[in-house]
Amino acid sequence: MTAPIPGALAGITVVDLSRVLGGPYCTQILGDHGADVLKVEPPQGDETRVWGPPVRGGASAYFLGVNRNKRGLVLDLKTDAGRAALLGLLAGADVLVENFKPGTLEGWGLGDLVERFPRLVHCRISGFGADGPLGGLPGYDAAVQAMTGLMSINGDAAGAPTRLGVPAVDMVSGLNAAVGVLLALHERGVSGRGQFVDITLFDCALSILHPHSANWLSGGAVPGRSGNAHPNIAPYDSLQCADAPIFLAVGNDGQFAKLCAMLDLPGVAADPRFADNRTRVAHREVLKATLEAALSAHDAAPLAARLIAGGVPCAPVLDVAQALDHPHTAHRKMIVDGSIASPVKLSRTPATYRLPPPEFAAKETL
Repeated sequence: MTAPIPGALAGITVVDLSRVLGGPYCTQILGDHGADVLKVEPPQGDETRVWGPPVRGGASAYFLGVNRNKRGLVLDLKTDAGRAALLGLLAGADVLVENFKPGTLEGWGLGDLVERFPRLVHCRISGFGADGPLGGLPGYDAAVQAMTGLMSINGDAAGAPTRLGVPAVDMVSGLNAAVGVLLALHERGVSGRGQFVDITLFDCALSILHPHSANWLSGGAVPGRSGNAHPNIAPYDSLQCADAPIFLAVGNDGQFAKLCAMLDLPGVAADPRFADNRTRVAHREVLKATLEAALSAHDAAPLAARLIAGGVPCAPVLDVAQALDHPHTAHRKMIVDGSIASPVKLSRTPATYRLPPPEFAAKETL
């Protein structure tokens, strides 16, 4: 029997004190790529264990989706015994990931962990950081979406600000946390020293406001909602075909010329109102109406297949079930054991799926 290939992070030990989403997503990334992750839960458990239905095997799908490749442990860090046990774990660890409210570890006498363990990479994911006008306050994905402008640019132009349909702030915070940990581990290989990695939901939310943030910083106009349309590009929008919508993502003049040729619209291609992206953006409504008139003769799925094969970026608008059942999803092996696989494909040291999400032990365990 061939031995499994060690992951890229084999030999790295991670103590995971985090709960809910950002931290667990970070540590699942590390675990998928070979790190030994010990998920330490409080006596009441990670609250997402009961965020169902749906529930599978006694735990919610929400919990199962971001907690594979981890071993489980219960510690009550409010007790001396629990804190002593944690310090024992950290003595042999490379990374600590936690998302306690700033000041919590300090209140338990655990605020100097990088000083106690000089090689430790300590990553904290918090709402707003420890200081500043919002320092120390709790942060939650939807609330941070609201206060960082994400909701203000999401939704129909005539509608109300709308929460993104996925917890994008938590997810990108977890992703940035994983990047930060890897950067710190790489630097440790040079200096021999660990460091503190400070990740906040607030910062991460602002980081994904592009291009709206860049537009405001450069032009001064406050961005608004534009539905599915792109603020800087046209046609870059959802357009109605005979049976369903199609999303056109035409990013340059060459792609626009191909679109017009494939839809047999030579007059549109030659129209000075649509000569380049600047003029197409200025006349986006008439352009959309003109294209939808032509698209009304076509069904979305076959047209999308023909257009993308011809060099026009587009796609049918699928629901979640259709996306997860897509043949390319299977080809890319993006579903494993009832959850989404790692999107990071390394040629020599691929992700592996060694452990299911840990079951919960109600009593403190070592």
